[in-house]
Amino acid sequence: MKKKIIFICIHNSARSQMAAAYLTHFGGEEFEAHSAGLTPGTLNPLAVAAMRDDGIDISQNSVNSVDEFVDGHIQFNYVITVCDESAAERCPYFPGQGARLHWGFVDPSSLGGSDDEKLNETIKIRNQIKAKIQKFVGC
Repeated sequence: MKKKIIFICIHNSARSQMAAAYLTHFGGEEFEAHSAGLTPGTLNPLAVAAMRDDGIDISQNSVNSVDEFVDGHIQFNYVITVCDESAAERCPYFPGQGARLHWGFVDPSSLGGSDDEKLNETIKIRNQIKAKIQKFVGC
């Protein structure tokens, strides 16, 4: 049986989306990935572009609320928050089961600069998330 993991951040627009996509990509045989946010926003186009740049399409992903998962219909093995340290106090609490981990990543929506600069920074964040997932699944 696959281990179920949920990645949680504030808006479910970038970091948790990228983490879930990479877990599915690298660990799909062993893991079932979900993602959600405390106050769901819209999918961040920088995250979509950064993932597309690495060959993964998240453009059709839904943006989910943690409220959709708190009823216990899915029993998670891991609950992983991916908020950055500056938003740690706002990082969603997820009631229920599962080992809890925190992996802090900068929020792409907080980036400044030109569109190219923001995309380049988002790619750096994507690479950090990718490396963390690869280590987690052992590849």
